Amino acid sequence: MAAAADCGTGAASTGSIGAAACKNVTSFQRKGPRASGTDSGCSRLVSIAGTRPSVRNGQLLVSTGLPALDQLLGGGLAVGTVLLIEEDKYNTYSSLLFKFFLAEGILNGHTLLVASAKEDPADILQELPAPLLDDNCKKDFDEDVCNHKTPDSNIKMKIAWRYQLLPKMESGPVSSSRFGHYYDASKRMPQELIEESKWHGFFFPEKLSSTLTIEPCSLTGGYRKLLQFIQNVIYEEGFDGSNPQKKQKNILRIGIQNLGSPLWGDDICCTENCDNSHSLTKFLYVLRGLLRTSLSACIITMPTHLIQNKAVITRVTNLSDTVVGLESFIGSERETNPLYKDYHGLIHIRQIPQLNNLIYDVSDVKDLAFKLKRKLFTIERLHLPPDLSDTVSRSSKQDLAGSSKLLGPGCGMMAGGKQHLDF
Repeated sequence: MAAAADCGTGAASTGSIGAAACKNVTSFQRKGPRASGTDSGCSRLVSIAGTRPSVRNGQLLVSTGLPALDQLLGGGLAVGTVLLIEEDKYNTYSSLLFKFFLAEGILNGHTLLVASAKEDPADILQELPAPLLDDNCKKDFDEDVCNHKTPDSNIKMKIAWRYQLLPKMESGPVSSSRFGHYYDASKRMPQELIEESKWHGFFFPEKLSSTLTIEPCSLTGGYRKLLQFIQNVIYEEGFDGSNPQKKQKNILRIGIQNLGSPLWGDDICCTENCDNSHSLTKFLYVLRGLLRTSLSACIITMPTHLIQNKAVITRVTNLSDTVVGLESFIGSERETNPLYKDYHGLIHIRQIPQLNNLIYDVSDVKDLAFKLKRKLFTIERLHLPPDLSDTVSRSSKQDLAGSSKLLGPGCGMMAGGKQHLDF
């Protein structure tokens, strides 16, 4: 009777919702936002513009600026983590992903921190791609697809039956509820959006001084100054949660370009046994500590193909949360190979973070390729053409067999050695 009386008083105070809840009172109740309008933990989590919680672990996510890459990373880039992009040979496409990440931050009103030893951050912001609005996004994507469609694209390959079983990737706009935006690589972002954004620039040549002293067994001058600069921005602007009076929370997007190159004062790209081989790993270790306790996400581009000591690459990979490698066809034999005529390079998802665990997740997708169309940068599954006749040259057959062996579970898993594919 007491329970019924309490329930009756609650129903009188909360109205029809409370009365309906009192009819079926159970010991298992779903937690959610109250009818009175009080903020719950979930509502506070998704209140930051340009973020959403992960469906896997509830971690707060931000978009990388490339929806296809967000899909491969499990929904987006987790806040408090580091995304390492292994640069392609001529740094053509990795810089484009770097700019997509920054452009996404400007559209969502996030604070940017751009660090570079090669280009002035102000010049980098002037080269950001223009966003595609919802009205023109679908139209521009359809035009881009039509301009690159082959005459045989509508013919269904009965022989390649395993391609029909693979899930399709969303390379273009499919719904208005997508996470992230699409960008036109042929145009520049309007100057009004850049002027209204809030950003911090770190240009290493401007930070150099003739009286720079470096203690033994410490970080190099460029890494030490960059860490101090990032730490000051995080603490002074309250991204670490130290300013409870600040009601409107925001995300700090950190972009570091060409980290590890000789321009930063590091010599890991010059000699195999360098004196400062641990400076880069120390920098990443301290940087991850700063990110874990703040509302910030970081993207780093690194010329790993120039690093002489491969052990350094392994340590850098272990100290990064997400690792994505780009392999461009520019300057290689694959650029003129008819097997890869529809693509501009390969993308390798080397490491995906498994948060709150001791081991990291490994992507099961191995056969991924990217191409830069007239406007859009897209990521697709690599579908090599089958060998149906004798018109394919012998060198192409060997290249096809070797590629299928390197790609792993996709694109010709049964092919082995130097033999060509037989369907």
